[in-house]
Amino acid sequence: MGPGLFWNFPSKGSCSIPQSLLQSMLLSRMAAMKEHQFTEEKPLLPEQRGQDTPLENCEMFVAESGWKEHDIETPYGMLHVVIRGAPKGNKPAILTYHDVGLNHKLCFNTFFHNEDMQEITKHFVVCHIDAPGQQIGASQMPQGYQYPTMDQLAGMLPSVLQHFGFKSIVGIGVGAGAYILAKFALIFPELVEGLVLLNIDPNGKGWIDWAATKLSGLTSAMPDTVLPHLFSQEELVSNTELVQSYRHQINNTVNQFNLQLFWNMYNGRRDLEMNRSGTVLNAKTLRCPVMLVVGDNAPAEEGVVECNSKLDPTNTTFLKMADSGGMPQITQPVKLTEAFKYFLQGMGYIAYVKDRRLSGGTVPSASMTRLARSRTASLTSASSLDGSRNRACTHSDSSEGVAQVSHTMEVSC
Repeated sequence: MGPGLFWNFPSKGSCSIPQSLLQSMLLSRMAAMKEHQFTEEKPLLPEQRGQDTPLENCEMFVAESGWKEHDIETPYGMLHVVIRGAPKGNKPAILTYHDVGLNHKLCFNTFFHNEDMQEITKHFVVCHIDAPGQQIGASQMPQGYQYPTMDQLAGMLPSVLQHFGFKSIVGIGVGAGAYILAKFALIFPELVEGLVLLNIDPNGKGWIDWAATKLSGLTSAMPDTVLPHLFSQEELVSNTELVQSYRHQINNTVNQFNLQLFWNMYNGRRDLEMNRSGTVLNAKTLRCPVMLVVGDNAPAEEGVVECNSKLDPTNTTFLKMADSGGMPQITQPVKLTEAFKYFLQGMGYIAYVKDRRLSGGTVPSASMTRLARSRTASLTSASSLDGSRNRACTHSDSSEGVAQVSHTMEVSC
């Protein structure tokens, strides 16, 4: 009768069930099962069923109903992609790229599963990219495998957009993923409508730093090599539960050989070739709206400040988040979601977003249809006497004669 159909037939000598009644019961059961069929092509299953992990009951590993996995062929190899939803009109897809040492689950599950973020993403198709060989359960790359360069990793993304029919994206990248998305936007500016870049470092390593990193990789286990890249020194010294959990997850859910290849390629990256207009001859920079995000005392703070100096101040927001350490999308997902909401509102894509602070009311903004491009600025409101946290305020302008915001603001949330 198939899985899920279990019948206790009467033993010999007991009361028999009329055949018509039994048939009716069977048909009802089959109809009920049909209503609950799943449509995933490759359903996401809990990692290594039968082997529990410390974070399995954490929101980091919330069951992902409605998500589908795909392996997409690109000019530089296969790429693992996880997607939910379908393209909606002319709206861009939200496309994410994780940091080195992580995968889309470890990097983004906490952020995308908070209630406020789900209120936003229901209006968009969401696409998570896993760098080659970094997804949970990935097979080990063969010996001698040449891992794609950072330029090639960016060059894989047009195949993803073509495969799903995406006309454009709003990218969310962290660390190495932020670098890859920025590189993608420089090469294919017409495909990128906006970028949220966390912990981006636009600079390549000098040979001394490269040698030190190489030596560290030879003498330390990969989790201990990667953790100083992900967390602030304060978090590492205090050895928080979050740090311990990530050490375990990186060691147990990411193939260590594949991780070493990705880590080596990221550390061998070149400078992002971009400069603010007017600073050098034929300067090239990101043309789309950009929100730069970094946590306080994060390892990437200096790199993010450097990146900010290379971007157009008329379409750039610099968000420095207090009490968030090296991974603000994990430690402060609600604050980051609020900033992302304003970012999308400034682009004209969010009409009404549920705001739980207003007793379930909604916050109106621009039309959900595409408006003339506008810019988002995050401003710090004055602190109240009771010490409540600062809120970001958005000024959205359309083509109706309202002046555009033309400066970059640094915000501490």
